[in-house]
Amino acid sequence: MSDHRHFIVHKPYGYLSQFIYELKRKKKLLGELYDFPMGTMAIGRLDEDSEGLLFLTTDGKMSEIVRSRKTEKEYYIQVDGIITDEAALKMASGVEIGVKGTKYLTKPCKVSRLHQPPNFPPRQQKIRDDRHGPTSWASVTLTEGKFRQVRKMSAAVGFPVLRLIRVRIGNVKLDIGSGEVKEVSNFDL
Repeated sequence: MSDHRHFIVHKPYGYLSQFIYELKRKKKLLGELYDFPMGTMAIGRLDEDSEGLLFLTTDGKMSEIVRSRKTEKEYYIQVDGIITDEAALKMASGVEIGVKGTKYLTKPCKVSRLHQPPNFPPRQQKIRDDRHGPTSWASVTLTEGKFRQVRKMSAAVGFPVLRLIRVRIGNVKLDIGSGEVKEVSNFDL
């Protein structure tokens, strides 16, 4: 029997996917959401401006399973403008993005337009004023996770991301509210 503990978190906008931040600027950290046990780590990160499903664990081996190319990660993105079928197809086929100063061709993935906006509460910080034009939503499902990859892919096809929410990792779907934490016996991917 394992003594490791596992958590599912709905990371809110504005939080870092870490527990320690040593730079001078004050940041919101995951440890403010719950009293996690010593040695808890985030598996895969969401940047400060992103929201959604995040796994935390005290088992480092679990990180390799979740981050492997066998495990799908699905994101809902709100983009500037009405995303076209052509742009979605181009993203799904793979686009060139910059990663650590070099060009990288993303692996094929699944991209589809969402015809209805998802039922998420408004973000705490307003995204922008409606007078700046329309927005739309898409689903992006991939098995890789380069730094800010989904944002870079969407921008590469002309539709910058305004809001990004990870809604699924493997078989686990986001089913808790923003800022909520749920302890689980395993991640059942």
